[in-house]
Amino acid sequence: MSIVHIAARIILGAVVISAPLSSPLARWLTIAACIVVAIVWGGLDGLKDARAHSDPDDYEDLTVRWLKAGLFAGFVSCLVSWILGTVWLNGIGQASLPIELIAGTSFIALIVFVPAFFGASVGRFLIRREQRKAELAAEEAAEANTQHAVPAA
Repeated sequence: MSIVHIAARIILGAVVISAPLSSPLARWLTIAACIVVAIVWGGLDGLKDARAHSDPDDYEDLTVRWLKAGLFAGFVSCLVSWILGTVWLNGIGQASLPIELIAGTSFIALIVFVPAFFGASVGRFLIRREQRKAELAAEEAAEANTQHAVPAA
């Protein structure tokens, strides 16, 4: 996720420099793209976890995993973006280092954590629904076999 956010800031900086009037639209599209990546990645995590554990009580704690991932992605991407903006790429929109590390990390942590947790929940829900359908089909088949069985004499 750090790489996604760093790439998004670099691309956003290039777009803002080349077409300043499209800056608001570019910012919203960049945020939306990062949110979509987090939803998809979290959804894949949820699918994988639900397939690995048939009982919801055995699910891994994806909440803490994605919170840590969000904080890590925020810190690393803000630090790298600040360094890039200070040393090499003017115009990627960095603030002072303390503001970048505190506010930027917090914002990116939320942009990663909330959508990823939503995606993981949807992924788990989809697998649980498939498992419930399979269980119902198996119960109906067993019930049909029991009803059609010929009683012993």
